[in-house]
Amino acid sequence: MNNLKRVKGEFMAHILAINPGSTSTKIAIYEDKNLIFKKHIKHDSKTIGTFMRIVDQFDYRLEAIIDALQEAHMDMNHLSAVVGRGGILKPMESGTYLINDLMMDEVKMKKRGEHASNLGCLLAYHIANPLSIPSYIVDPVAVDELEEVARYTGMKGIYRESLFHALNHKAVGLKAAEDLNKDYKDLNLIICHLGGGISVGAHKKGRVIDVNNALDGDGPMSVERSGGLPLGPFYQKLYDEKLTIDEVKKLNYGQGGLVAYLNTNDGQEILRRISAGDKEAKLMYEVMCYQVAKEIGKMAVVLDGDVDGIVLTGGLAYHDLAVKLISDKVKFISDIFVYPGEDELEALAFGALRVLKGIEDAKIYK
Repeated sequence: MNNLKRVKGEFMAHILAINPGSTSTKIAIYEDKNLIFKKHIKHDSKTIGTFMRIVDQFDYRLEAIIDALQEAHMDMNHLSAVVGRGGILKPMESGTYLINDLMMDEVKMKKRGEHASNLGCLLAYHIANPLSIPSYIVDPVAVDELEEVARYTGMKGIYRESLFHALNHKAVGLKAAEDLNKDYKDLNLIICHLGGGISVGAHKKGRVIDVNNALDGDGPMSVERSGGLPLGPFYQKLYDEKLTIDEVKKLNYGQGGLVAYLNTNDGQEILRRISAGDKEAKLMYEVMCYQVAKEIGKMAVVLDGDVDGIVLTGGLAYHDLAVKLISDKVKFISDIFVYPGEDELEALAFGALRVLKGIEDAKIYK
């Protein structure tokens, strides 16, 4: 293995993890499981807005990463591997994948859509390749383990797709299994990622057999996404307002959910409004949590009521109010575990580490 340092008979891997977001890029370096460097690179929103496509931001973000590493005096020659967050690729199994030309070509062509995570494999590969070290992605949003019955809708030719926060789902699933002193693959869990988008998945013995599409208008509303809609009023709105496809996408993604009602995607600001007596903010926040609880109930049915635990994670899991509103409605189903935030950098690094240490084999994107 390249650039693996031996410490007391053990190989120590140095892994750079890269997580591109809409207006920031988070990076970290791990020595095995020990965090030795972390940086949240915030990008100027006006500069980001000048790029026509997300992939056009590649050079800008790559330079920002290199500058951050140099400012921190991080020697990239010590790296064993680079891992990036996976993008909207073809449906694929869970796991750690070696980045290849096919993967990079497909995110450039945005075959299944545009998202900042599409930059993850491009950035990781172009840092790793000159160093002659491997580059990976781990559990991208395109992980698809749905059972066949979960794919169908009531409209022929339209199928449900698996697009969700797979990286964080799998990471907190492992944490819950550890807390339960069991193997993740022996458990039935309902995992709920509460962020700008919300995904609720039924994890059956290590596979996500059903989950709402957190990107394309499915499941509960979130801070900035509309969630599922009644079709009648929706297509009447399209007809009356003569909306373009781009306008419709914005209503669903970015300008939907709490943003549509409260004109902000700042969770802390919404909580401040609620504390100050803002009745609309309180109502809409309760509506969002009500819809999340309903989705958890649906997943309990998917698992035939055999649920070992309900996991709440993501940024909104820091909100005591959200946790209480959801928990009060679903606590009859099973015990609730709360893991606030989403340590995606750690999940990325640990996925790469499992491959470097021979615990898992790297998968090939085909």
